[in-house]
Amino acid sequence: MSYKLLRPYLFTMEPEEAHEWTLDMLQKAHDAHLLGFAYPKQALPTSCMGINLTNPVGLGAGLDKNGEYIDALAELGFGFLEVGTVTPKPQPGNDQPRLFRLPEAAAIINRMGFNNNGVDRLVQNIQNAKYQGVLGINIGKNATTSMLNALDDYIYCLERVYPHASYITVNISSPNTKNLRDLQSGPALLRLLEGLKNCHIKLANQHGYYVPLALKVAPDLDENQINEIAEGLLAFEIDGLIATNTTLSRAGVEEYQYGDEEGGLSGRPLGHHSTQIVSKFAERLDGKIDIIGVGGIDTGELAVQKIKAGATAVQVYSGLIYKGPALVQSCVQAIANYRDSQKDKNS
Repeated sequence: MSYKLLRPYLFTMEPEEAHEWTLDMLQKAHDAHLLGFAYPKQALPTSCMGINLTNPVGLGAGLDKNGEYIDALAELGFGFLEVGTVTPKPQPGNDQPRLFRLPEAAAIINRMGFNNNGVDRLVQNIQNAKYQGVLGINIGKNATTSMLNALDDYIYCLERVYPHASYITVNISSPNTKNLRDLQSGPALLRLLEGLKNCHIKLANQHGYYVPLALKVAPDLDENQINEIAEGLLAFEIDGLIATNTTLSRAGVEEYQYGDEEGGLSGRPLGHHSTQIVSKFAERLDGKIDIIGVGGIDTGELAVQKIKAGATAVQVYSGLIYKGPALVQSCVQAIANYRDSQKDKNS
């Protein structure tokens, strides 16, 4: 109820200003010990990529790019958190305005462009956090790094975040870094996966423990790209797939204000298409690689749709903007009810 009362005020602000204000208020509420009581974490044990999750509903990357609010976000009931996307060097991202609400469609368009303070600052923030739960770290490339040298950026970040991550996500699917999505197919994909896996094995041996590696892909993939990615994931023994990032499609938002803005579309209009991509990958991966479903989840029922399609866990982000933190609990409860119904059918 409190978020419903607050949302109209937040929506009078520019979206990026509202984002920063909300995180600052969240931090103040955490410091005052108000959050854990308001949003108790629901237990629904789930194994994903060999990691034991308290529950299968996580925070998607992008909300806390620099890992500045980990302890506060951890009190909203998530079973796991993902921070980033982070790049080797700090970068400001694209020019403002670069974030747009489409409330009639419960959607968001962003062209942020991996704005972040760099991987070293992220690591410092994680070290200062008290959070002991499952933490994913999402890594990318700097906009000024040529595509020929993209692997160097990913390895640079991989080496630095490895000791601090529960799992690491390789983001090759943002539409807001020029040509980044070219890494999702052909020889570029295979070179990237091979280079990452070689580094990954080296790091596991060096540190004496294994941190799972996941790949985050776009919803705007054709059948050939889906096949190529699935084959690459299996061939290089990547541990997880996060499907999906934002879409370049404008289906369902064409008539709304800001519907023609450049960038990636997230929120409710993405939901069905993202779920279809999860289903296609689940069919090809045949249970050998865990999938985290993300995109358009703003109700518990939509979270369950991702699970039915083949996801082991889900992430939310844009749905939080429209529904608030109570969305987390409703998703966990819906998935719990679905699991119970499946047990009854099989008993």
